[in-house]
Amino acid sequence: MTVQPDAGTEFDAAVAELRDTSFRSDIVVREIGTPQGLAPFAIALAADVRPDEHGDSIYGTGRFVLLHDPDEPAAWNGSWRIVLFAQAPLEHEIGTDPLLADVTWSWLVDALDTHHAGYHSASGTSTTTLSKGFGGLSLEGDGAQIELRASWTPEGPFRPHVEAWAELVGMLAGLPPGSEGIAVIGARKVARD
Repeated sequence: MTVQPDAGTEFDAAVAELRDTSFRSDIVVREIGTPQGLAPFAIALAADVRPDEHGDSIYGTGRFVLLHDPDEPAAWNGSWRIVLFAQAPLEHEIGTDPLLADVTWSWLVDALDTHHAGYHSASGTSTTTLSKGFGGLSLEGDGAQIELRASWTPEGPFRPHVEAWAELVGMLAGLPPGSEGIAVIGARKVARD
């Protein structure tokens, strides 16, 4: 007779692993409320790159959600699923690059590979938004934003996955690995009052 592990105990261990993860000092990570109805067990984290005194970031932000469903939904191909969101403002010229979506996805894959985060059943979208201000917002000029939404079924420990997510959020914000503490020259987006 095989004894099945308790799903709540498994999830508690995963949560402890995520909470024990250290992040670079210029990316502030905090636990947030979880989306309802996606899975019986969930934990969600938010990250902001170099936030101001109010907690707002003009550089970039992200969300990381770890889901656990012992019933193993068919689309997941397993009992665990990671869902992430990351976005950052861009210079307008960068936002018009036709390869930007492909590069953004490759940064996620590279981050997962660098952190030895095993996974399968990955899916996602990379979206570029271009904007132009008019009237009272015309002084802001042209702008752009990149957004990545992705999900995958993790294999092995969870810490490498959350570390890869934090690295991706930093890279989208213009902070490549190893750049902690290096000054950012100018923000890509003007802060709004």
